[in-house]
Amino acid sequence: MVKRRNKNRGERINTAIKEEISLILRDMKDPRLSLMTSILRCDTSRDLMYCKVYYSVMGDDIAKEETREALLSGSGFIRRELAQRLDLRQTPELSFIADDSMEYSIYLSEKIKEIHEEDEERLKAMTPEMRAAKEAFEKEAEEKEAEEKADDLWFLEDEAWHE
Repeated sequence: MVKRRNKNRGERINTAIKEEISLILRDMKDPRLSLMTSILRCDTSRDLMYCKVYYSVMGDDIAKEETREALLSGSGFIRRELAQRLDLRQTPELSFIADDSMEYSIYLSEKIKEIHEEDEERLKAMTPEMRAAKEAFEKEAEEKEAEEKADDLWFLEDEAWHE
């Protein structure tokens, strides 16, 4: 029971640090800091001595590098502001880590969109016979899937009946 409370406390602290750092970044006057900087998550050590702050910057490589430099040089200011805003016994030492997962997900979304558009073009280029064969294949696959689901449900109902 105690571990669960500690876990929830850690999550609350991480969330509070993330929200406060996001607000602090809005107030920072450093021109190197990109306006498209997002704090994604924070991972604080159990003893609250260290905190990894994962951030993302939308923009080119120059904006990313300048933002990294601004965060590194402003980490003392950010830590001091955190100490004033949060009621923690120990304000953790911050280390900023770039996270490109948002950009990667945007890249994947664009690729999926391109593939979908290519499929639409191929579908338009199909002859009526090819379209009919494709629809028959899809219908057969759907029927087979529905049949497998029905078999699975029968198995579950049979287990419930035996209990």
